[in-house]
Amino acid sequence: MKESLRKIWENKTARILLVAFVALVLLVGSWFVFGTDRADAPSGSYTPTAQEERIGALLSEIDGIESVSVMISEENGVPVGAVVIFDGEDGILVRLKITRITANALNLADNRIHVYPSDKK
Repeated sequence: MKESLRKIWENKTARILLVAFVALVLLVGSWFVFGTDRADAPSGSYTPTAQEERIGALLSEIDGIESVSVMISEENGVPVGAVVIFDGEDGILVRLKITRITANALNLADNRIHVYPSDKK
């Protein structure tokens, strides 16, 4: 048995095929381990909830705001914070209005709401 394995190993073509096969097995195995999680979720696709859309529609009524995106973070189905990104006039009064309206709509403290202007120009 050892002699037959030694003869196969001495054959250069057999060694190359064996190394290529092992590399292929490792490549396929690593794809299954690391590649499937990211392939299932397309990047950049987030569908807002009905509550986020309602708050976004309410905030878009503020003078100087063109469009608004709202994302609410929840724990056990209860809102614990929100991020608001808006297009339009940026100023302390606009940010304060967005913060207060969102905090009141979600029954949260003002420090749980983060407001940012959009970088789109």
